[in-house]
Amino acid sequence: MCRLDHFPARGCADSTGRDDPMEPGTPIRCEMTKWGDRPHWQFEGVHLGSDEHGEWIGVPAGTHHHRPGHEFHSAVDCVTLVPLDRWHLATFQAPGIWCDLYIDVTTPAGWEDGALRAIDLDLDVIRLPDPLPPVESAPWDEPPAGPGETFVDDEDEFAEHQVTFGYPAEVIARAQASCDELVAAVRAGLPPYDGTHQRWLDTLRLLRTS
Repeated sequence: MCRLDHFPARGCADSTGRDDPMEPGTPIRCEMTKWGDRPHWQFEGVHLGSDEHGEWIGVPAGTHHHRPGHEFHSAVDCVTLVPLDRWHLATFQAPGIWCDLYIDVTTPAGWEDGALRAIDLDLDVIRLPDPLPPVESAPWDEPPAGPGETFVDDEDEFAEHQVTFGYPAEVIARAQASCDELVAAVRAGLPPYDGTHQRWLDTLRLLRTS
């Protein structure tokens, strides 16, 4: 059973939380689980670099994502920010799909056995593009928010899993606090939700074409 002292291990040698520097283009294995070591999304990415916000992972268009019962190939390039000791992972999408920002509320991510790992805690903070994509390309019949707006998804799943997965009270409180802070930061356009990610999308594109 997962406990607070069983969160993924984290290094502490530099501002990124890693003990060893990683070269741009280094392959990264990303492994997400649900509480209790239940398997969740897995995919491959590449290390792009780091800045004051954390480490950046590139996920090229066409990348295979899979979890039990579901899989897909990403339609556009995206970059994921891995902040140090924060309860989320933020993925910024290149234009062309139904959202431009998708933030998973998670336990603080860590590097373990050559993989980036975190426990997904259900809540998602999502920002829609402006303009909205065509209905046929989106996972809805009616959009959950307006163009450029931010909303929280899977609150019902979070409530259900508090009971069925037995989330500790501290995990519930930290996940909800992270979600609330993220919504406020994204709506206010605070860094890194101010276009900071574009540099890293450009870096990914250069790596792909070099």
